[in-house]
Amino acid sequence: MTTRRGIIPLLAVLLAAGCSSSEPQQAQVATVTRTTVSEVVEAPATVGARATATLTAPASGTIARLYVQDGDTVEKGQILAKISSPQAKQQLSAARKADRQAAKPVSFGAAPVSVRLPRLRLPSSLDAHVAKSFARARKAAKSIGDRETRARLLAAIDAAEKSQGAQRRALGEVLDGLTRSIDQTLSQVSGQVSAGMSGLSASMASLREASRAQTKAALRAAEQTVDALVVRAPFDGVVTLGGASSAGGAAGLGALVAQLPAGLAAQAGAGQAAAGAGAVPTGRSGGTIATGVPVAAGDPIVTVTDVSVLTLSADVDETDVLLVRKGTPGEVEFDAVSGATYTATVTGVGVTPKEGATGGVSYPVRLRLGKGSYDDGSPAPAPKPGMSAVVRLAVRQSENATAVPASAIVTSGRESIVWAVRDGKAERRVVRLGAQGDAVVEILSGVSPGERVVVKGADTVRPGQALS
Repeated sequence: MTTRRGIIPLLAVLLAAGCSSSEPQQAQVATVTRTTVSEVVEAPATVGARATATLTAPASGTIARLYVQDGDTVEKGQILAKISSPQAKQQLSAARKADRQAAKPVSFGAAPVSVRLPRLRLPSSLDAHVAKSFARARKAAKSIGDRETRARLLAAIDAAEKSQGAQRRALGEVLDGLTRSIDQTLSQVSGQVSAGMSGLSASMASLREASRAQTKAALRAAEQTVDALVVRAPFDGVVTLGGASSAGGAAGLGALVAQLPAGLAAQAGAGQAAAGAGAVPTGRSGGTIATGVPVAAGDPIVTVTDVSVLTLSADVDETDVLLVRKGTPGEVEFDAVSGATYTATVTGVGVTPKEGATGGVSYPVRLRLGKGSYDDGSPAPAPKPGMSAVVRLAVRQSENATAVPASAIVTSGRESIVWAVRDGKAERRVVRLGAQGDAVVEILSGVSPGERVVVKGADTVRPGQALS
């Protein structure tokens, strides 16, 4: 929770008055002066690293070799571990085979389809048979002795032969037309078949390209998986084997349960045990990583933390966050480094709220952590990521400001007032506040330097009360 140092709340003053003796408190006065006033906002914070990456196993296998231990400093690209995974290599081999198969061309033949039928004609044997028949008829007619009868028969045979010739030519024309019609129909069918085959070839080519794209993607994924079996540092940093342990969360919950009353603690403890019994562990978070240890895909192998630049993530209360700006300086204290103070500078103020511990909301503020020193001036050690801290941000500072002790301010509704001494009597003054420090408060209007104001017992003063 963020705490602002400044005006003493009226409630605290009233409580202090209620705990005192029944005799009225003697009002004390002091002179308004000029001084430097610094307003400080306090907020809890946590140390963070410049970057953290947890490297996981890309496939099931066994730790073939481990090159680092906890706390080792590594450089970008340095080999940290090697994983043996026959499964990953088999998948790579299968992907290569599938890609080679997909690369083979598929052809349906590009030559156009042509269908032709032989020309329709009357058989030549029929013509010969007809000619022989007419010849035999003429021979028989010529053998008749009567000239007139013979002439009539020959004329009839000639007429019949002429008529048969005309019919023969007409039938030939019919057959020629039928042949042309069949050829035209077959040509159209051949064109349609050729177009269909071309479309089929194009469709199959598109399918082949899509299949090849898939096999290439699968091949690249399999190659990347095999390459990732050699675990390398993504950047310079410090090594921690495995992933972040979740034991801290469980310990924190247990500590909270221990603070409950006995009956509630027993019930909560039972619930916690039941929840733990039903929990299913995922991955190898916090597990042992060593040569020969089997791992599954996704198990954390090594965590690399870049501690070249340390940051702070503070939660500033909504009542104070509007005073915080980029570049605001601050001081930091750590429970882990007693007696040391570190410098810090605000690098960003977030806009996403989260619920605070007291029911309000707070906002994330990012700071860059500087060097620290002890009270005697000796350098303090660098903290580690995850350590808790208290940040004090100097949100406002006024030089040569008109100032009064914080105890001189009395809150009345939405107004801030002081009791000034005028002609030996108390006079109520509404003042406008500026920077609010630990001991003194800046007055922007209402009183001037050199005037005297009540600095003790101000809540008991009444208008016109005699003051010395």
